[in-house]
Amino acid sequence: MRHTDIAIIGGGLAGSTAAAMLGRAGITCILIDPHQIYPFDFRVEKLGGSLQLGRFARTGLAESVLRAATQDYENWIARYGTLLDKAPYQQFGIMYDALIAALRAEISGSAEFIRDKVVDVATSAERQKLVLAGGEEISARLVMLANGLNVGLRRTLGIERQVISPCHSISIGFDFTPVGRPAFPFPGLTYFSEQPSDRIPYITLFPIGNRMRANLFTYREASDPWLRAFRHAPVETLNASLPRLRRITGDFAIAGDIKIRPADLYVSTGHRQAGVVLVGDAFATSCPVSGTGTDKVFTDVVQLCNVHIPAWLATDGMGADKIAAFYDDPLKTACDAWSNAKAFSFRSVSIDRGMYWKAQRLARFIAHFGRGRLRRLGGGRRRAAVVHVMPQTP
Repeated sequence: MRHTDIAIIGGGLAGSTAAAMLGRAGITCILIDPHQIYPFDFRVEKLGGSLQLGRFARTGLAESVLRAATQDYENWIARYGTLLDKAPYQQFGIMYDALIAALRAEISGSAEFIRDKVVDVATSAERQKLVLAGGEEISARLVMLANGLNVGLRRTLGIERQVISPCHSISIGFDFTPVGRPAFPFPGLTYFSEQPSDRIPYITLFPIGNRMRANLFTYREASDPWLRAFRHAPVETLNASLPRLRRITGDFAIAGDIKIRPADLYVSTGHRQAGVVLVGDAFATSCPVSGTGTDKVFTDVVQLCNVHIPAWLATDGMGADKIAAFYDDPLKTACDAWSNAKAFSFRSVSIDRGMYWKAQRLARFIAHFGRGRLRRLGGGRRRAAVVHVMPQTP
């Protein structure tokens, strides 16, 4: 039997980040995932904004990991076929599998990686036992469940999930290419819905390498015929839904595979147990429309690896009272609440027809237009002055 302090199950964003952080801190840990090289997965495709990048910086990994991403500093904002603003905005485009590869490259020191699958977990207030598919057994003081939407192991521990909003939103990813010209005029673009009936909060376009990537979001049922129409005739369906988008982009084509991913909002129940802690989507999901999923992951992992795990390892045992300190962490709970509230408010401001939400849509349009107008009047010096600088590790 192999012994370690922390056994991390799941090598996606949360698990790989935690392994790299713990290895740097000199805490022994083992990251267990079935994939030596993480496969393509339509999940996070860009990181951006001072808040999110600041949270990533606190992991100590951002500066090295983001060298693998495509960086740009300006995002055009448009609605109703009108360009409202050319906003300074630092963002990094990177496919999810490339992001995980960059994070795993940072795993070193007291951290190690095992390519295998965990088939059984037994927990207690002292040590935890993991059984791998290959027959190996691991003894750990703490198990970190970072295996995303996979529910099998959680259920063996009596941890269930409570669905708050089924199919809350649907994300669609594809490559967006110009027709009749070599490139688009914008470095990045966010185009907001034209009317509530289109059920599209926005489409965001951003560069990854030498291609323009599109993430389109919609509020529909998974069985909606619109999704089938989009698969078979994506350009025509998108133009019918956002007919004035071409005023900003010009003619376009949609290339490559079209990835569609519905997202349920759920929270875990029965998770306050000895010996095991849940992070990221394993604990609670977020809505991709709001863009808060990575904020939640980085907040979870930073608080867990920098604050709670060192304190837990300093004394004997790994009882439920210790684990509760993480779930009650004020930074974590505030981030979770913010993410959840944003998921519902974004949906309402996009598709609800009440007078309040109509006023909210108008107010946002005016705000974007006003900021863009002030920026144009201020000229390039004003724009350059507010460009976010990549936060450095504290």
